[in-house]
Amino acid sequence: MSQPSAPREHYNAEYFERWNYADRPLGKYSMYWFARRYYAALIREFAPRGGKLLELGSGLGDLLSLLQDDFPCFGIDLIETAVARTREIAPRAQAFVQSADDLSMFERGGFSTVVALHLVEHLERPDDVIRQVSELLVPGGIFLFATPHPDYALRRFKDRENDAIGKDKTHINVQPPEQWRGWCEQNNLRMLRHFGDGLWDVPYLPLIPKAVQFGLFGAPAFLQVLTRGTFTPLAMGVNQVGIARKLP
Repeated sequence: MSQPSAPREHYNAEYFERWNYADRPLGKYSMYWFARRYYAALIREFAPRGGKLLELGSGLGDLLSLLQDDFPCFGIDLIETAVARTREIAPRAQAFVQSADDLSMFERGGFSTVVALHLVEHLERPDDVIRQVSELLVPGGIFLFATPHPDYALRRFKDRENDAIGKDKTHINVQPPEQWRGWCEQNNLRMLRHFGDGLWDVPYLPLIPKAVQFGLFGAPAFLQVLTRGTFTPLAMGVNQVGIARKLP
């Protein structure tokens, strides 16, 4: 099988206005806003205290802005305007324009936490990046990632070319849960939690209004976010979330 090629030309100032970002608001009380606070809470719960945190694909900097008082924070992203915004809203974090494919600029064993939210599916060699992540982590450190689940339970009711997963043409490595788990385990990372983020990509059914379906199918995910839980089964998530710990 040929190796997928990363469409670097799409990673520009307009990236956050396309695909999923085009029809999902980023402002206060949006799904994005709640999700970043949820992930920040998970990091505070599972990450060792006192160590440094690195976010791969730090995007608009919202997660680092929430965590900059809890950890010495670092972030990398390919999009210069995103890095500039990160420096603005997270001034105590350090942000760099850099590809996640090469993490050699960072010290081995220098981090207690590495985060990659909706990043690994964009990589040509996610297995190699996970190897590098493991090398960056101290024993006991965590790797938290979120990425699409290609075979979640209700995707059979969707047009796979135009749903939330398929319409983003920068998704070049959408892999099933067992593949991500395997790559982590091969690199001395033991999965602590592996769960879904809910069935939010409505509609799934004809005739029933989209808002009604969002309330019906999205309620369990909203409860998970509110309670800071990790209880949604993998099959019940458009995305999968993994929390893996570096073994000694």
